[in-house]
Amino acid sequence: MKHFKSGISEQLEAYVVYRRGLGFTDKNLRSTLRPFDLFMEETGLSIQRISPLDFLKFKKSVKLEPRSVNSIIMAARGFFDYLIRIEMVEDNPIGDFPYQREHAFVPFIFSPLQVQRMLRAIYRKIRQSPKYFFNDLTVYTAVFLLAQCGMRISEPLRLKHHHYRKDDGTLYIEKTKFRKDRLIALSSTVIQHMDNYLSVKQELQNESQWLLPAPKGGRLRHNRIYDAFHQALDDIYLKRKRRLIGNTVFGAPTPHSLRHSFAVNTLQNIRGRGEDPQSALPILSAYMGHRKYRYTAVYLKFTDADQRQQLLDFSMKGLHDI
Repeated sequence: MKHFKSGISEQLEAYVVYRRGLGFTDKNLRSTLRPFDLFMEETGLSIQRISPLDFLKFKKSVKLEPRSVNSIIMAARGFFDYLIRIEMVEDNPIGDFPYQREHAFVPFIFSPLQVQRMLRAIYRKIRQSPKYFFNDLTVYTAVFLLAQCGMRISEPLRLKHHHYRKDDGTLYIEKTKFRKDRLIALSSTVIQHMDNYLSVKQELQNESQWLLPAPKGGRLRHNRIYDAFHQALDDIYLKRKRRLIGNTVFGAPTPHSLRHSFAVNTLQNIRGRGEDPQSALPILSAYMGHRKYRYTAVYLKFTDADQRQQLLDFSMKGLHDI
């Protein structure tokens, strides 16, 4: 963990502790406060004398995307509100500081066929040697759950044995983002795979408490997922770069894209049955563990996923023609 270095490092640390006491995690907060801490260290400004003009200079010095800059502004604003609460300052110099206009974001959406091709590519990499077989199968199972259940990447890695409920075919997701718990129903395909996987685990590594353990029995790490995922993209020629065209960011495929794709493909399937996908949003929202209903409703914009590639192709053609 990197510590703050400026003259207000003690207050920044206290603010992180304060936020943690309210139930927030400090990982992202630390990273968003760190540029402000660096600015205060370099300028030597005191917290009582900093002005909106000083913060404007700081904002111009931050060479990040608008969304990241806005996160920094929000974190710094919250920090000054905390200083007011502890009576260290009287006013918030950035209380009315404007946010930057953010880029529109279009995530990469895998089609169902592309999801299957990617999973097959990872499955083909499973080595048959007893030394590697179970470990490779575990990585495959983690990606399989991301794709088939729309999980966040950290969620399958935190599962323990008792979280899989074989009798009723569910997974219990405990204290994930926003400290929410949820119970998700599994398809017959996922249940069959999990039963087969656990049969192998019982023979080869039953002592680990983790459902998807690392080679030595601890928790499986994120980098194993990223490595397998990106290798599979190379194998099926689906590697794409993130692109900024005008005010729109077209995202590159990442493991989190599988979560987006699960939501969009689910809504597309509902529409394909002649039903209204909007009626399914409350259930899908609970299944995915969204904090607010409107976060799930965003996926309605991407149900015509093929148009994403058409829009990207058209935009790139326009750039080449200029």
